[in-house]
Amino acid sequence: MDRLSLIGLFLALASLVGGSILKGAGLASLWSPAAFVIVIVGTLAAILLHTSPAVFKHAFRIVRWVVRPPASDRAELIRQIVEWSNIARRQGLLGLEAQVDAQDDPFLRKGLQLLVDGVEPETIRHMMEIELGSQESQDLAASKVFESMGIYAPTLGIIGAVLGLIAVMKNLADPSKLGHGIAAAFTATIYGIASANLLFLPVSAKLKSVIHHNSRDREMIIEGLISIAQGENPRNIETNLSGFLH
Repeated sequence: MDRLSLIGLFLALASLVGGSILKGAGLASLWSPAAFVIVIVGTLAAILLHTSPAVFKHAFRIVRWVVRPPASDRAELIRQIVEWSNIARRQGLLGLEAQVDAQDDPFLRKGLQLLVDGVEPETIRHMMEIELGSQESQDLAASKVFESMGIYAPTLGIIGAVLGLIAVMKNLADPSKLGHGIAAAFTATIYGIASANLLFLPVSAKLKSVIHHNSRDREMIIEGLISIAQGENPRNIETNLSGFLH
């Protein structure tokens, strides 16, 4: 659980609610069904037009990584790779066959299977780097969904404000409605700017950070498996992989 992300989400909400109360606007001023429809529903409509169904679905599958990123323990992974190296030196690469099905990570399982099958080291590297690049590209495309939402939302907030001001202009003859109408018009701007800068853009940036971390884990796995395939000394493997800890 990423506690910093949870704290950030809480503080984002608190800043809006607390700011509205401290400024004397009150909580009621933050709620506007019209602004919600224009900004939030409009942003969703824009992103549906912008992205393919597969990328859109993947984006909302990985959004949980903001608060619950994939488990990662590089020190333990290095220990495991060194252990596999020792098994390979004592029993040969076929001695790792029992380890393949025990892996939950499909990437790691595929790499181990290639190792057991006796595939040449450079071929293993090539195949695993293709797998890494494909997964990274897919994840980054998903993270950019939220980045795009952060671009569309403020513009739609301005559209909502303009539409609200148009409604105000129609009631110039009734001064009692002007103040409320202008306040409601600018609520859409708040929705657009706040959702972009307190939610969509930070979520996108956090996902990119998690994706980069995952890719570094996979790069370490590739280096470890290649070292085993080349018959390197387990101590040398541990020393080389320890650089990924920093």
